[in-house]
Amino acid sequence: MSDDGAQDINRSRAVDWALRAYVVAAYAFVFAPILASFVFSFNSDRFPSLPLGQFSLDWYRAVAADPLVWEGLRNTLLVGVVAGVISTALGFGAAYTDYRYQFFGKQVYLALALLPPTIPVIIMGLAMLAFLSRMDLSGNALSVIISHVVICAPFAMAIVRLRLSQMDPALEPAAWNLGASEWQTMRHVVMPFTRPAILGALFITMAVSFDEFAIAWFVSGLNETLPVKVLGFLQGQVSPRINAIGSFVFVTSMTLVILAQVLLAGRDTTARRASGEQE
Repeated sequence: MSDDGAQDINRSRAVDWALRAYVVAAYAFVFAPILASFVFSFNSDRFPSLPLGQFSLDWYRAVAADPLVWEGLRNTLLVGVVAGVISTALGFGAAYTDYRYQFFGKQVYLALALLPPTIPVIIMGLAMLAFLSRMDLSGNALSVIISHVVICAPFAMAIVRLRLSQMDPALEPAAWNLGASEWQTMRHVVMPFTRPAILGALFITMAVSFDEFAIAWFVSGLNETLPVKVLGFLQGQVSPRINAIGSFVFVTSMTLVILAQVLLAGRDTTARRASGEQE
């Protein structure tokens, strides 16, 4: 092997190691605060400090014994499940409309449908508070559900829309030619094809709703979700219970996101296998 070839190989290896180090550093930068909070949630000391005290579950017991935490968790789960289901249904309808129909102003339709997540949450929270107050809906769980649906539906639409873009446009006409009605085609062709994306969108929207704080703070009133409860703890005093609650919220959100990724990855693997068998 020539010297030039050896230098190219060494340079390539150096680039590979540099990229790996960059990825590790990026993940460490993002997850280090979360990991620290997770570690301190098992620390017996009241204030985060090094060296660590003894391993303890006291803060988790304190959280489990706090009725305010259970109330916030109950509201969070209710809002997350309902908002996730509604957002996924609306997102599927919006994505299918984009896939199936051509109409005047379609680009404007898509822009408006995907707009809410781009709006600053403070502005969105104030706007939702003003709107829901006029409708006498502010200050209850329904107001939080409506607000989270507005935020979450575009995520569901984007996920389902990506899946529909991979569907052969001839599948539906073929089903119609074989005698299936539009609803039968939707049930037996479109829905099975998009099912992984629908479930993935459901988990993603539930995770977004579970973590959302700012808008819920504006419109929830006394029906506070768990992230809003955490703010209440911070306003009173720095409590180690926040680390325990934060760890629980992080694990729950990551579980939902991982489930969504597994479904979407499984979908891609199945599609590649099907393409290979056809070839």
